[in-house]
Amino acid sequence: MERIIASLAGTTEGTRWGNRTWLVNGRAYAWVRPFSKADVKRFGADPVPAGLILAVRVENVELRDVIVASGRVGHFTIPHLARYPAMLLELALVSEQHLCEALEDAYDACTS
Repeated sequence: MERIIASLAGTTEGTRWGNRTWLVNGRAYAWVRPFSKADVKRFGADPVPAGLILAVRVENVELRDVIVASGRVGHFTIPHLARYPAMLLELALVSEQHLCEALEDAYDACTS
């Protein structure tokens, strides 16, 4: 992840809501997204994804829904993001190729 982010020109690292955030042109395109107690409760009987969770910006909610519906391993969303153009990545499960694509697409969504 660090290598991919370092290759994206103009990226700065900051902190938002106490979590690492990567920005370009002052816009967050990726950030560490731990689950709140309310998020965990909404999982109900389903297992809560473990490990580091990264949120990445997407061009729009419709695109996010298509990607998540495609069954791409480690890509998901939660009710909190229902109307927000971002998806979540369970880093332990996401392939290097898909992580690279997601970060580059998130970066592009904030630079175009």
